[in-house]
Amino acid sequence: MNETGAHALPGDGHPDNAPVSPNDGHVERSGALPEHFSDPGLPPHVHRLGDEDPAAAKRSERQVAMLFLLSMIATIAFVVCYFAVGRESIISVPFIGPMKALHFALGLTMAISMLGIGLGAIHWAKTIMPDEEVVEERHELKSDDEAWDAAAKIMTGGAEAAQLKRRPLLKWTLGGALGLFAVPVALPLLGGLGPMPKNDLATTLWDEKINGRGRRLMRDPEGTAIRASDVTLGSVFHVLPEGINTTEHPLNEKTKASVLLVRLDEEKIKSERQRKWGVDGIVAYSKICTHVGCPVGLYEQQTHHLLCPCHQSTFDMTDDCKVIFGPAKRPLPQLKISVDDEGYLVADQGFKRPVGPSFWEDNGKELKS
Repeated sequence: MNETGAHALPGDGHPDNAPVSPNDGHVERSGALPEHFSDPGLPPHVHRLGDEDPAAAKRSERQVAMLFLLSMIATIAFVVCYFAVGRESIISVPFIGPMKALHFALGLTMAISMLGIGLGAIHWAKTIMPDEEVVEERHELKSDDEAWDAAAKIMTGGAEAAQLKRRPLLKWTLGGALGLFAVPVALPLLGGLGPMPKNDLATTLWDEKINGRGRRLMRDPEGTAIRASDVTLGSVFHVLPEGINTTEHPLNEKTKASVLLVRLDEEKIKSERQRKWGVDGIVAYSKICTHVGCPVGLYEQQTHHLLCPCHQSTFDMTDDCKVIFGPAKRPLPQLKISVDDEGYLVADQGFKRPVGPSFWEDNGKELKS
């Protein structure tokens, strides 16, 4: 062991009895370290071809623009494939197997679009943007106003250094590629929502006639017609329109056309319109809650309240089903009914208000007849 406490090993350049000075520098396997390390500095900057040759820089600019243009073409191809390729077409892809042609086309075009933007940005940074290394001291985390102004100037200088103003071709092709790339993101979201509802949210099966007459009120789930004499005081019927099972989408129709039928004491009915739209105290109201569309099926015979089991919205059946408690914001729509020649209850017309939760076109006014 030498004077510094380090063991000198054979072949390390020091005799066994020679001291190792810390100023000698680090000696491999000796354990000795220098007091100070010299600053290695930065390697000399190697200029790129485009830094000194304007023709090479212009060539790099065109290459970057072509990559951005490739991204734009792929994005347009994505939109074309979305509408042109059949949704049921199947193709066989090597190493993958059978898959839908639409999925393959959309995935391929989106991948090329993203690749064009990515490669263009990398090539731009490698060949045109400044590549000098800069070292600065760490400053305090909280910056004053002067520092913010300086940062803004640096950002502006960065834009200048990126040569956006000098090379408008890059600016316009990059903007076009990034702008068009929003289309593949938004198009499936909007197109995947299905067809526009048109007037479906404001109408139900009750609006459609059968052989020129209103649809009969049918028991759910038995599917039998209801006579006015069948509805006794305090009784409750869950009702669907006649012919609902023969429609193209019975479940969709059921979610809008479900009705609760109740017979009340006419003297307790407060609303004049409610009385006129019923038959001898028999009234029919939509069973779809105006809060979030849950089925309102809990009827309290003593209080004549309808209760939604989901969020406890409560409606008063003696006062046009107005909301008396809970998060619902509007009454349940009433179905105008009458009795046909055979004594069965029928709907004279559809609901005058859209059923269920409000939507962007539901402005609170009654629908036109």
